[in-house]
Amino acid sequence: MNAEYVPLEGYEALSEAEMQARADMVLETLRKRRTIREFSDKPVSRELIETCIQAAGTAPSGANHQPWHFVAISDSETKRRIRVAAEAEEAEFYGGKAPDEWLDALAPLGTDASKPFLETAPWLIAVFAQRRGGEKLGQDKKNYYVTESVGLATGMLITALHSAGLGTLTHTPAPMGFLRDICERPKDEKPFVLMVVGYPAKHAKVPKHALVKKDISEISTILD
Repeated sequence: MNAEYVPLEGYEALSEAEMQARADMVLETLRKRRTIREFSDKPVSRELIETCIQAAGTAPSGANHQPWHFVAISDSETKRRIRVAAEAEEAEFYGGKAPDEWLDALAPLGTDASKPFLETAPWLIAVFAQRRGGEKLGQDKKNYYVTESVGLATGMLITALHSAGLGTLTHTPAPMGFLRDICERPKDEKPFVLMVVGYPAKHAKVPKHALVKKDISEISTILD
């Protein structure tokens, strides 16, 4: 079968100086991103959240099947139900389910089973990975590179939210099956991450440990 192609549109040729300047700007923007756990209850507009989700939806995906679904939640009762379910899982995790090595790795962050931010933050965005779907709504095809595709979309979601001036927390209680039930998603969708979104509280602090990022020499090898 012959693939149909159309001319590339929207590509903007830039000078090397402009390319470097833009890359520097993105780097400086993302260097200021922090995972926060203390949120203000200040409202965030639905329009802003939808725009950031649209940005995430432009991510590349296997066969362009776009195997993701985003459930954005501002309803207080739904957020309360999510908190109750998440804290139940977290209590088991911190109460003996997690190995000591994992708990030792988390210790510098000062986290525990209490997750009040799940109710305080104005928005929660539950990201689901779809095993089946297709490039068009309503199809029932096998999706490919699902984890990689949804991971790319989630990264773009975080970047869009941060660039818009919002704080985020990627929350991943295990297991997360309760999210599928509360959000009324199909059984063949897997909860991928719960994104907590809003403005930082005025008194918000971040763990000093989390500010240390590896140098480029530690995270890359350049073969030129």
